[in-house]
Amino acid sequence: MSLNRSEKESVIRDVSELASKAQTLVMAEYRGVTVADMTKFRSSARSNGVSLNVLKNTLARRAVKGSAFEVVSDQMTGPLVYGFSTDAVAAAKVVAEFSKINAKLVIRGGAYGGKALDVDGVKQLASIPSREVLLAQLLGLMQSPIARIARVLAAVAEKKEAGADAPVEAVAA
Repeated sequence: MSLNRSEKESVIRDVSELASKAQTLVMAEYRGVTVADMTKFRSSARSNGVSLNVLKNTLARRAVKGSAFEVVSDQMTGPLVYGFSTDAVAAAKVVAEFSKINAKLVIRGGAYGGKALDVDGVKQLASIPSREVLLAQLLGLMQSPIARIARVLAAVAEKKEAGADAPVEAVAA
């Protein structure tokens, strides 16, 4: 079913808005993926804050024109699903995880920070921990010195307490 001019303009406007808010774009070829699998893929993407779109490539090229994702417009060929995410690693994680489960979904590339990513670049981006995990790790690192000081002070207090209760002969020895 082809779209009329106003519908095409609406699609371009919607995708341009997505691209302006997104940090990452991941493209994957979905040839051979069943409808049931695509439904699971879309559900997984939605729950992780990723917007998946199957678009005509000419509309996708027009939508990303002038954005940070224009660097991959030459790679927009064939049946592609486009994943946009505001989280830097979410789109890459969702697409990479699903491609492990379903071999028919083939990662073609992507873009992050105005730079084109190849397949390996997308997989490396997917291997980065999520924002929440990184924040938890940072908090753990920040708490570590404080916790060590608290343990040392507690040990010193215990030693002094044990030393005060001990008989005089034992302390002198």
